[in-house]
Amino acid sequence: MLNSGVQRYKSVQVKTSTPGELLMMLYDGCFRFLNEAVAAIEAKDRPRAGERLDRAYAIISEFTTSLKHEVYPDLCKNLEGVYSFCMSHVVQANIHQDAEMVREVIRILDPLREAFREAVRQVHSGEATLQPIAGR
Repeated sequence: MLNSGVQRYKSVQVKTSTPGELLMMLYDGCFRFLNEAVAAIEAKDRPRAGERLDRAYAIISEFTTSLKHEVYPDLCKNLEGVYSFCMSHVVQANIHQDAEMVREVIRILDPLREAFREAVRQVHSGEATLQPIAGR
């Protein structure tokens, strides 16, 4: 009963969030999965590590596919390269069960997450207006 209530809450939260808030939820989820994968790799729990890395990969892949190249072509090209590198690292980390490769992905994505967090904060506070670079 509690689980279905949590699912309904999450569904409403996603449906009522702004694109910036959704982006931050995705980044936070990706980082949660990456950190859980590190813990699973270190615990020698290959199935859990694989499942967590698969989820992180799916989110990073979504970042790539939702870039708006027609709005910010240079920025999107750069972000696509970063995301592609990270997806490749996630795959290799899964194959080799290499926690350090996962940590490298975290180190690479963290400045992006913080930059997007600041941009979302500025838009919400009225300090800036942005056209979306990601989203549908």
